[in-house]
Amino acid sequence: MAQVEERFEPRDIEEEIKASFLDYAMSVIVGRALPDARDGLKPVHRRILWAMFEDGLRPDRPTRKSATVVGSVIGRYHPHGDQAVYDAMVRMAQDFSLRYPLVAGQGNFGDIQGHPAAAYRYTEARLDPLAMELLRDIEKETVDFIPNFDGNHDEPLVLPARFPNLLVNGSAGIAVGMATNIPPHNIAEVIDGTLAMIDNPNITAVQLMKHITGPDFPTGGFIMGKDGIRDAYTTGRGSIRMRAKVTIEEDSKGRQRLVVTEVPYQVNPGRVAEKIQELVNQRRLTEVPLKGGVRNESSGRGGMRIVVDLNRGANPQIVLNKLYKHTQLQESFGVIMLALVDGVPRTLKLDEVIRHYIEHELEVLTRRSKFELRKAEERDHIVEGLLIALSNLDAVIKIIRGSTDADEARTKLMRRFKLSEIQANHILDMPLRRLTQLEREKLEEEHRELQATIKRLKALLKDPKKIRALLKQELSEIRERYADGRRTEIRPDEGEIDIEDLVARQDVVITVTRAGYVKRMPVETYRTQGRGGRGVRGGNLKEEDIPSHVFTTTTRHWLLFFTNTGKVYRVKVYEVPEASRTARGIYAANLPGVSISGEERIAAVQAISDYDAAKYVLFATKKGMIKKTELAQYDSSRTGLAAINLRKGDELIRVRLSDGKEDVLLVSRGGKAIRFPDKAVRAMGRQAAGVIGMRVGPRDEVITMTLAAKDHDLVTVTEMGLGKRTPIAEYPTKGRGGQGVITHKLTPRTGKVAGAFMTGPDQDVFVISSSGVVIRVPAASFRKTGRPSQGVKIMKLEPKQKIAAAAPVITEAAEES
Repeated sequence: MAQVEERFEPRDIEEEIKASFLDYAMSVIVGRALPDARDGLKPVHRRILWAMFEDGLRPDRPTRKSATVVGSVIGRYHPHGDQAVYDAMVRMAQDFSLRYPLVAGQGNFGDIQGHPAAAYRYTEARLDPLAMELLRDIEKETVDFIPNFDGNHDEPLVLPARFPNLLVNGSAGIAVGMATNIPPHNIAEVIDGTLAMIDNPNITAVQLMKHITGPDFPTGGFIMGKDGIRDAYTTGRGSIRMRAKVTIEEDSKGRQRLVVTEVPYQVNPGRVAEKIQELVNQRRLTEVPLKGGVRNESSGRGGMRIVVDLNRGANPQIVLNKLYKHTQLQESFGVIMLALVDGVPRTLKLDEVIRHYIEHELEVLTRRSKFELRKAEERDHIVEGLLIALSNLDAVIKIIRGSTDADEARTKLMRRFKLSEIQANHILDMPLRRLTQLEREKLEEEHRELQATIKRLKALLKDPKKIRALLKQELSEIRERYADGRRTEIRPDEGEIDIEDLVARQDVVITVTRAGYVKRMPVETYRTQGRGGRGVRGGNLKEEDIPSHVFTTTTRHWLLFFTNTGKVYRVKVYEVPEASRTARGIYAANLPGVSISGEERIAAVQAISDYDAAKYVLFATKKGMIKKTELAQYDSSRTGLAAINLRKGDELIRVRLSDGKEDVLLVSRGGKAIRFPDKAVRAMGRQAAGVIGMRVGPRDEVITMTLAAKDHDLVTVTEMGLGKRTPIAEYPTKGRGGQGVITHKLTPRTGKVAGAFMTGPDQDVFVISSSGVVIRVPAASFRKTGRPSQGVKIMKLEPKQKIAAAAPVITEAAEES
């Protein structure tokens, strides 16, 4: 046995990889992922339609098993995975995937809820009537055919596509290094735009928008604004904002609810319902009941319906905008109008898409006309021969009877009457019934009709204007048969969702507990009571938890959460869930953008309208340090921004806004206070540690910092419920860094100072006990006394209870005055 000689050819591996990958990339781009600009189909979809056409699965024929279709496609044209072919066919049958389905399916072909289609052995299919318009005239040599993968069958390179399918049904695909995402459109609008371009070949994409107003998605919904549409049509790329169709209803009990009946294209309503419920469970959507507030009532027969019940008093528009912002009820469709033009991927503008389609259709009509002309001439040639034979019937019969065989008869007929071989053969094959007078008249009528057809087709082929007019006529006929109304409504752009624009401006009480629980309540929750009352319960707290911050602000303001470790987080007041008076609230770490962890806890909370609300921020620490920094330095969306650099063992205890012209007052738990000018503290950077503001003893600590206001009083409240007012004038202004003066005489009857703040005579005061009981009393009911006094009883305490905190009630009007 002869030994085979081995032969090796050296090749650079880099060049080999480049060449091989390029071959693979082009195979994916041309053979799988991108649609042809002419018929709007990828190869797998084109092969499915052609195989079904070949197998006779027409709209007027019975359906056949999908497995038959899949087998035909794989066996003859598309040697790839059976599931991939079936999935492609299923999508062409889904009225929520294609604006105009091309396959008529029978059985379970999946649904918009994400349930998959049944296996192909269970479902049946045939071509949809509209698919026949894609295949119409394909037998008239209108398109080129090529051999299939094994050379045993021929398949079309492109379909005649008698309507602009690329725009009508759109396309999506990911190739190598590129992708296409073309939205579906309304067939009537697309044909109107095509007719307009036939009349005016120089029409622009913007002018076409008078006819093609925008995409028309099978699932309906809304398109917000035309900017994205204009970008997509004029550049080939754009982002279109889609929204669900949501109505506001009222149930039998008078409560309002949101009902979703249409979702954005390619959005699963079941997952939308799950996301809404997730927001409710996370208490980010407090306007919806925790249990049973979200229901997916969608069904195959009843259509889509997601119900979101609202609590009484909830603003449905605010809830809807939250859903738009946090769920797929609002989604963007990124348009990439990429398609194959002469086998090359190109990003096309709207006018280019239609222009390529028109060029294809003009070629289809030209090739069809040439085919029909050839067939008419061939048939007329035969009819002329038959008419010659009928006019010379006796002679023809004599020649045939006198011939020894058919070849001799054919030759004699051709010589005698100057006939072609084809004509002679048809005369010889002519049955006896054609010899009647009636048949002769039929042949003469057919000859006249064929002559008229030949004349019409020759005139058509000589005049391009007539071909364009014929294209207009046939497109108009398709429009008449298949046009329907738009499903997707285009609405004016409302801009980005800004929930704040819909949030009612309202004075609210913010409560923050020592354990970090935050809640928001209307300020009217606490009615004013007389001095010495027992108050009302302000929170259902754990035994070891007590309120540490209570203040009023408005729903439009920012909340800056400063932690004891010197970090700052920010949220909008309206993002804090509203809770009842006895509710515990939400843990601060669960608020958007607040990521408190470990030993970190909220030490100070500051409400601001914006970052121009004040020039500086003043920081005070437990060990008496003070720092001043420009407020603008904290205008950052970054989570956990460093606010102050703390020394070892120190903690941040209070934050105040300042214009740099006021006096600062620090108060210690041991009943000392120090007053010094704000200007005594120089402005520092965001991460500076600050300077000494008050020197405190080893058993004392600073508990608060406030700004000295003219004609105001310093209110101090002790742990045992005694309080008093002291005119600010009694606190001398000194330099920073001293030990301060006595501000409250402390005894076992008073306990240490629990809270201190500045207040005006017309303001109210919140006093909170360690058990969570809150009392609101007028500041005027506090006795005005000197610094060394003990004060009067402000709140009756149960045994073992103490005052945990005290804070002024400051309404928005008071803030602005």
